[in-house]
Amino acid sequence: MRISEVLDAQRAGAPRAVATIPADAGVRELLTRLARHDVGALVVRAEQGGEIEGIVSERDVVRALQRDEGLLDGPVAAIMTATVHTCAPTDSVDDLMATMTERRVRHVPVLDADGGLVGIVSIGDVVKSRIGQLEFERDQLDSYVHQS
Repeated sequence: MRISEVLDAQRAGAPRAVATIPADAGVRELLTRLARHDVGALVVRAEQGGEIEGIVSERDVVRALQRDEGLLDGPVAAIMTATVHTCAPTDSVDDLMATMTERRVRHVPVLDADGGLVGIVSIGDVVKSRIGQLEFERDQLDSYVHQS
């Protein structure tokens, strides 16, 4: 299975843009956008698009709050992860799963061949696709075994 298939499954209802936030936005704004988009992470980049500067997740907020309760008044840049692991729509889900496990990341932006941001895949998306694959294989085996 390819990442493009995972993105297609995400968009089953309707196409949606990847939620982003600029590095100079406040952490309070970050929390508002996470809730509004019902997501666990946002890609950090200028509002007009352009290069990815980082990624910031609910986990980043929680860990930073534990160190400094005043961070809510600070910028996203202070808590974001600047090293972002990305993938392409043509990459395999198995390869992405290995990368997520090895790098201990839960959200990976998907870039097209031109470097454009076309989606973001979470560990939940990967697990859901893997379960779907396993269920399909089980059904195929069951059908084979019960043929007359």
